[in-house]
Amino acid sequence: MNRFIWLVRRELWENRAIWTIPAFTAAALILATLFGRVQIEELTSVEQMRAASALVLIGFGAVFFGIMSVYSTWYLIDCLYTERKDRSILFWKSLPIADSASVLAKLCTALVAIPLVYLAATDAATLVIAFIVSVRARATLGGALFQPGLWLQLQALWMYGIAAAALWYLPLAGWLLVVSAWARRAATLWAVMPPLAVVLLEKAFLGSHAVADLLGDRIAGFYGVAFHANRGASGMVRLGDGADSIVAPASLWQLPDPGGFLSRPATWTGVLVGAALVYAAVQLRWRRVES
Repeated sequence: MNRFIWLVRRELWENRAIWTIPAFTAAALILATLFGRVQIEELTSVEQMRAASALVLIGFGAVFFGIMSVYSTWYLIDCLYTERKDRSILFWKSLPIADSASVLAKLCTALVAIPLVYLAATDAATLVIAFIVSVRARATLGGALFQPGLWLQLQALWMYGIAAAALWYLPLAGWLLVVSAWARRAATLWAVMPPLAVVLLEKAFLGSHAVADLLGDRIAGFYGVAFHANRGASGMVRLGDGADSIVAPASLWQLPDPGGFLSRPATWTGVLVGAALVYAAVQLRWRRVES
């Protein structure tokens, strides 16, 4: 277990972008809040303040989650390819470290360690931004952001999101690891072209789009399967008046849908496919040393 933890720590040491990108993102958001225009609608009730605070926290989390998704994708494509390209794989293979441990450490880095780093950056940035908003705008929203219960909900929401995303995106992560372990060059192109070719061939010869729908649901359908996408009017609070008004959840606790997520056959089918692809990546790393 200690060896595996050290392998994950090695990934964090060797890939400084894991922590520099969220740090720069947090700094940019803080500077935008510090020098940008701060305008907040008047909130007339405790429910509106709580809903607005929840919406702000979700918004900041979505920014970091989007950036994290892009970087994690690039990391998975590059991690096994680079060690063959720079020949560092020869050094690591000379050590008593199994190929399965190395591949699983990189998978854990992408699906667990990187999201935890972004969670820490989100917390730090939001705390500073809440302070800036409360000082600059003298708004009740700034004080509402410091509610302990709201922060507890945010941490639980992030941890649930990390666990659910690790399961849902496991087949995509496994595919990227396979490409990273196999491609001689242009790993990003090889990651995209085979699925795209299958989609185009199905459309041309069968006139259907089953593969495109499957890939689309797996890539973009995470929120719909892991969270309550449509809550209706129940548990929602309206902010503002007229056409510009928006609705926000009164509590972050009502967003996760773990029962529905874990009961979906697509979740566990993806886990099985992902496990098979990760196994294939381990075998490729074992056999393919040349760049």
